[in-house]
Amino acid sequence: MPDAALPYDVIVVGGGVNGAGVARDAVGRGARVLLLEAGDLAQGTSSKSTKLVHGGLRYLEHYEFGLVREALNEREILWGIAPHIVWPLRFVLPYRKGLRPRWLLRLGLFLYDHIGGRKKLPPTRSIDLGKHVAGEPLRPQYAKGFEYSDGWVDDARLVLLNARDAADRGARIRTHTRAEMMRVEDGLWVVEASDDRGHSYRFTGRSLVNAAGPAVLDVLGRASAPPDYKMRLVRGSHIVVRRKFKHDYAYFFQLPDGRIFFAIPYERDFTLIGTTDQDHDGPLTGIHASAEEIAYLCEGASEYFREPVRPADVVWTYSGVRPLVEDGSGRPEAATRGYRIDLDLEEGAPLLTIYGGKITSYRHVAEHAVDELSGHLGAVSAKHWTATAPLPGGDFPINGAAALKAEYELAHPFLPAATIDRIVKAYGTDARRWLGDADSWDALGGEIAHGLSAAEVEWMMTREWARGVEDILWRRSKLGLLFSEGEVATLAALLDAKRPVTQPA
Repeated sequence: MPDAALPYDVIVVGGGVNGAGVARDAVGRGARVLLLEAGDLAQGTSSKSTKLVHGGLRYLEHYEFGLVREALNEREILWGIAPHIVWPLRFVLPYRKGLRPRWLLRLGLFLYDHIGGRKKLPPTRSIDLGKHVAGEPLRPQYAKGFEYSDGWVDDARLVLLNARDAADRGARIRTHTRAEMMRVEDGLWVVEASDDRGHSYRFTGRSLVNAAGPAVLDVLGRASAPPDYKMRLVRGSHIVVRRKFKHDYAYFFQLPDGRIFFAIPYERDFTLIGTTDQDHDGPLTGIHASAEEIAYLCEGASEYFREPVRPADVVWTYSGVRPLVEDGSGRPEAATRGYRIDLDLEEGAPLLTIYGGKITSYRHVAEHAVDELSGHLGAVSAKHWTATAPLPGGDFPINGAAALKAEYELAHPFLPAATIDRIVKAYGTDARRWLGDADSWDALGGEIAHGLSAAEVEWMMTREWARGVEDILWRRSKLGLLFSEGEVATLAALLDAKRPVTQPA
């Protein structure tokens, strides 16, 4: 059916986690949905997070109890519907003399354990870092601490899987297609769009959802709609170094300036350290960590680890801009991570704008957004469903990853253990669909490098909207940390030969 044949019920602008979540929720309630993303899915803020599904322990001291409660409630929901890309993580918080007192840390962790519906994750406990394995890489002055639960998420794949599920349920997902101008004609939104191949499109919809993240005000400008909130753009930068510790615990560190940061096991061989909080007033392209931010994170980590972290040790950095609702906070880290949803009917057709938010709460944000629209769109049901329906590949128990790995090891003995681990954590049960009955690399079209096969690349291109090397290596597989320049060139040549002329179904 041509795009212009019938109006969509919902047109979503923005292919980050909120936009993909809204598209999935709305199509599952019976709406006809179109999602437009100017670049690749999760290309912006949604792939630049600290990769955590968490309540935000530090937000308690800013009295954001409602925000923390909501996020903690979502933590186990997301684990349940996506056990391949979301998994539990135990954090170690060393006590540091002269900073937050021990009793305050214990009180905060008590609240953290009890205000958010924790059921399956283990509770907080006090630990002796002289005896605990997590104390081994730390400097000797850190003798006591706490161990508590939170979760890890592959943030970019969370976006992809929401979009994939939306498409499987009938939504149209168009990447590399920019909404140039939006206006209301005869009670319908008209969206003039163009793609990166020079084609122009005209779409119509009964409602418009602005889920453009840091570009939310820009999209409102293209729709000639006034904003309801002022936004504060805050840059968060992260560094990645070679693995600093052998265990699977993560760290929550405090600094004398009142800020906190994390050190987290990352992609088997690395440690992720972040994040910073810097006000950002530049363009939303070409965002990168400054030398000052890199030095800040290295110096902070070196205050805790026995082995110093130096800028020369950094193998990769990434930075994202968080769109925060301006609340008058003096320091960037104190600005609210809460979200606002505004439904504007003054344009003549519903315009719903999502301001702010955090990745952990995306599903609830999407549910709230579609609830707001449902009363104005007869085709949209009021029934909630996303809290129990697994994301693609996530239809196995939360403790079922080991069994899935064993299945793949038995069926495909040529695959290294590290590759099987990565495949399970990226695709879950969906890997069966592209692994098939392969008994060798040749059966998968050959190995490009580091366990990436031609068959997997084909899946990414035909089912996950991948186009370029960066899409595959940094958002869909994270193998960019391992690929050499020559291996990147080999992958690029393969993509040139396979490059599709149409969008994935």
